Amino acid sequence: MSETLDNVPETAPAEPLSEPMTIGVEAYVSEEYARAEGDRLWSRVWQQAARVEELPEVGDWLTYDIADDSIIVVRTARDRFRAYHNVCSHRGRRLVDTPPGAHDARGHGRQFVCGFHGWRYGIDGDCTHVPEREDWPCGLTDERIALKRVEVDTWGGWIWINMDPDCEPLGDYLEPAASLLDPFHLEDMRYRWRRWLVFDCNWKVAFEAFMETYHVPYTHPEFMKFGGFLGWARSHGRHSNIGYDAPKNMDENQAKLRLGTGDDPRVSTAELQDFTWENANTNTTWTLVEAAQELVKDLPAETPAHEVLAHWLATARKRDAERGVVWPTVPPEITARSGTAWQIFPNFQIGHAPNNMLCYRFRPYGHDPDKCVFEAAVYELFPPGEEPETEWIHTPQDDPGWRTVLPQDFSNMAAVQQGMKSRGFSGPKPNPYRERSVVNLHHNLAEYMGTGAPRGLA
Repeated sequence: MSETLDNVPETAPAEPLSEPMTIGVEAYVSEEYARAEGDRLWSRVWQQAARVEELPEVGDWLTYDIADDSIIVVRTARDRFRAYHNVCSHRGRRLVDTPPGAHDARGHGRQFVCGFHGWRYGIDGDCTHVPEREDWPCGLTDERIALKRVEVDTWGGWIWINMDPDCEPLGDYLEPAASLLDPFHLEDMRYRWRRWLVFDCNWKVAFEAFMETYHVPYTHPEFMKFGGFLGWARSHGRHSNIGYDAPKNMDENQAKLRLGTGDDPRVSTAELQDFTWENANTNTTWTLVEAAQELVKDLPAETPAHEVLAHWLATARKRDAERGVVWPTVPPEITARSGTAWQIFPNFQIGHAPNNMLCYRFRPYGHDPDKCVFEAAVYELFPPGEEPETEWIHTPQDDPGWRTVLPQDFSNMAAVQQGMKSRGFSGPKPNPYRERSVVNLHHNLAEYMGTGAPRGLA
């Protein structure tokens, strides 16, 4: 890595997708493209549908909707989930309706009953009752009328679904992200809060607003007084990750739990933690905030930055352990390589740390290329039995629950969607070092969609 923070490393051109490229606007604004995503993309990829702990009991179920498809995910045994297309095999009525304005539908039971003609299905997917079944002299076989199964698996504490019966295993699909994130034990974290809304931009515009740090000095200038917040982006096959630039002796500062810099990192770290807690309520915990507030008392002036970082994290780790919150031990080289966040293709971002994470999911809103479903959730480690009760809260764009930082990103998202349609815009031109994740997303989209591959800018 470069010795300085402002220059792109000399080795960057050798990395995949590192040359200057441009992207067409079809993927963002075309209704035809949005409709084609259903067949070419969403029906063939693994998607994060829910958390394991959201379905704690056998018979608990919820729905996950994507484009025209609705999926029922149900716990059928202590260690098993099943997923089915949410549609009655008789006349095609959805078995479960999402209440108006709700994030999804949820319930508990041992059967699903179609509200149209009363056909019934067990949680194992078999059709258990057809009124007047004797009227069908042939053809109505058990196999033909069972719910159509969807592939389902778990990783990281999430339930994942795939509508392609011939899909590759989830573990293979997620590499190398899974291997680099496994040491963080994401499955042990629980929701602190979760919010969603329907936003006026394409799901890819929303995703791209969070998959790079190039925007931080200009969209979030208040952070710059705490240090440098420019970073790198790297492609890893389907997926990508981002992290902060850091000197060689501060490799761990590429990660989410980041030291404030400047003349006195003790002070700037405390200020950064206070600001983040009050204005974003993400990427930190109260234990981290308190430990940062005591750095000036605990350490003498002129303490080297790497020692400030080590003391801060060690103090927070010790205090959490005293209250029953045990952080995983993540090797420093994994912390550095994993960065601040992973973009899991096609529509999920995991912003990880040893004791908390910030995740986003982005979904199309029907076939409207100008709208998306935007979801944000913060997780952390809690003492056993003290996990808060949370639910998906619909939060309008101007709601104060978003605090002050995320609305700054929102202001860009709708404006970008409008600008994409301008006759004066020839297409995005991502920074080859800091925004490589954007190019990687469209490189992979093109593999599925058959169009829209990034082109050399030269």
